[in-house]
Amino acid sequence: MSHPFPLRPLLELSQTRMDEAARRLGELIASEQEGTRKLELLQNYRDEYESRFHEAARNGISPDEWRNFSAFIGRIDEAIGLQKADVDRSRLMTIAGQNAWITQRNKVKAFDTPQKRHELGEARKEARIEQRQSDEHSAKRYLLRDETGES
Repeated sequence: MSHPFPLRPLLELSQTRMDEAARRLGELIASEQEGTRKLELLQNYRDEYESRFHEAARNGISPDEWRNFSAFIGRIDEAIGLQKADVDRSRLMTIAGQNAWITQRNKVKAFDTPQKRHELGEARKEARIEQRQSDEHSAKRYLLRDETGES
C-alpha cells in the first residue's frame, strides 16, 4: 500500500495558482494586442485624414476649413497619445503577468521534484514487496514439490 505524497495539497494549490496566472496572462496579452490594434487604427486614420487635409489645402480651402482640419487632427493626436499611454500600461501589466506566471511555475516545479522522488520511492517499495511475494510463492512451490517428491 503506497503512501500519498504529503505535500500534494500544496502542489495542487500551486498548480491551480499557476493555471490562474496563465489564464490572467492570456487576458493581458489579448488586451495588449487589442490596444495595439486600436493604436494602429488611430495612426492610420490620422495619416489618411492628414493626406486629405494636404489634398484639400492644395486645391484651396477656407480659413474655417483649415481650422476644422487642424482641430480634428489635434483631437486625433490627443487620442493617439492616450492610446499610446494605454498600450504602454498594458505592456507593463503583461510583463507583470508573465513574471507572476513564472513565479507560480517555479513554485510548481519546487513541489514537483520532491513528488517525483516520492513516487519513485513508492514504486521501489512496491517492486520490493512484489519481488518478496514472488520469492515467497516460488519458495512455497519448491517446498511443496520437494514434499511431494516431484523433481
